[in-house]
Amino acid sequence: MQACPTPSTLLPRLVLSLLALLAALAYTPAASLAQDTPPPTEGVPAPADAEADADEPSKRVVVRFLTEGDYPPFNFYDEDGTLVGLNVDLARAICMELNTACDIKVRPWGELLLALRRGEADAVIAAHAVTPQSLAEVDFTDRYFQTPGRFAARRGDETAEITPETLESKRIGVAKNSPHEAFLRTFFRSSAIQAYENSDIARDALIQGQVDYIFDDGIGLIFWLHGTASKRCCELKGGPYLEPKYFGDGIAIAVPKTDSQIKTLINGALARLRGNGRLDELVERYFPVKVY
Repeated sequence: MQACPTPSTLLPRLVLSLLALLAALAYTPAASLAQDTPPPTEGVPAPADAEADADEPSKRVVVRFLTEGDYPPFNFYDEDGTLVGLNVDLARAICMELNTACDIKVRPWGELLLALRRGEADAVIAAHAVTPQSLAEVDFTDRYFQTPGRFAARRGDETAEITPETLESKRIGVAKNSPHEAFLRTFFRSSAIQAYENSDIARDALIQGQVDYIFDDGIGLIFWLHGTASKRCCELKGGPYLEPKYFGDGIAIAVPKTDSQIKTLINGALARLRGNGRLDELVERYFPVKVY
């Protein structure tokens, strides 16, 4: 009968087994390990894909936009109560370019930039003009629209070209204390400038023949001319005036000063929308004639 092993006889066997295992591991050829682990390369940093992906703007799941609901054709409610407009469609197109969800909420105009600074949104798309005053509060993306000044006259006006010389002594209606009045008093000083309390009164004066021309915001003029209020009396004359000092540096999307990523992200989407013609399609959908 074989004797049952005791702890004193088992211990040497265990030690011998461990020594054999260590010897086998130590026998692994160094060349084999070298094939599995590539040598380091001086001056070439290790890939940082995982780290880059964590901060990559395009990895955002949703872009939160704020707008307001009473500025057609940019942002307004249609007859069915649906939020529509150039800005609304543009926000959705930007989200599609970025492959993100789009969250568009409405706030009163006076609360938009404050909410943006509080971090309640990623961007505000509500036809904000880029001015020194607005730049003090927020940052802006590249411009996607311009807001020119335009002249309008009664149909049948035969003035071929609008210049300070051709409008000398002509009666021009304009809204009082507006950038458009300041522009006229600087460049059309030989005209008979008649300032009214607001643009609506100036437009009525043109309908009634109390002035020969009006000078106003090009966007507002276009929709007035194509609406019922104008009684089809008048038409645009001359070209657009885009001087930033008077009419701002275009319309852009407001973004927080603290989030450079969202600015880069949206600018990239806007560039692609310009390049593929989609931005022009959206503008033409909402504007019956070219503004500039």
